[in-house]
Amino acid sequence: MTRNLVLLPGLLCDSRLWRDPLGAIGEVVSPTIADLTLDDSIAAMAARTLAQAPASFALAGLSMGGYVALEIMRQAPERVTHLALLDTSARPDDEERRAKRRAGIESIKLGKFIGVSRALLASLLTQEHQDTPLAEEVQAMSERVGQEAYISQQTAILGRIDSRPSLGAIAVPTLVGVGEADMLTPLAMAEEMAAGIDGAELVVFPDSAHLPTMENPAAVVVALRKWLER
Repeated sequence: MTRNLVLLPGLLCDSRLWRDPLGAIGEVVSPTIADLTLDDSIAAMAARTLAQAPASFALAGLSMGGYVALEIMRQAPERVTHLALLDTSARPDDEERRAKRRAGIESIKLGKFIGVSRALLASLLTQEHQDTPLAEEVQAMSERVGQEAYISQQTAILGRIDSRPSLGAIAVPTLVGVGEADMLTPLAMAEEMAAGIDGAELVVFPDSAHLPTMENPAAVVVALRKWLER
């Protein structure tokens, strides 16, 4: 059976984030990749996605996309058949992370947008993939998303609510996945989400950091196939 699948990219990510997994599961899904570059709140991103999505669908979000996925589960849970939360968190930022986001926005307003900085790239990919064509693809992806969307997305992330209280209301087959070397949304955050969602399956993707769909798509595909069959 072919399932409608809505995919939610992360900060400074576009359809390239999902290209490799989709190449392997395309025969079992009808995919829609949401555009999360147009709004400056998580609620608005969720509402726009819902307005353009099929009547019912499986839903997968990575990082910022996970924040939007959790908001969709609040706005229209009856439309979602399956939920996948990859390399994300139900927690709001702590003050240190919020300060870094605000500083990033201010620097961009001064005309210093360079896409993914070298420091951020070190958090997105494992050491093995630094200074490789894959790193260049991540940089190019961020440049395509661009400065205006970066500011809107960071503003949305800063304003997101604490999703932990609503985890218990999720009642669809749920996959919680995280790269084993993810420093931005580490394993403890994935464990917290999985513990809060009844029946959630927790999967750790080896040889990957914050972007396992690009670093280890084969492992992600195995998890997605099992999830979609639930």
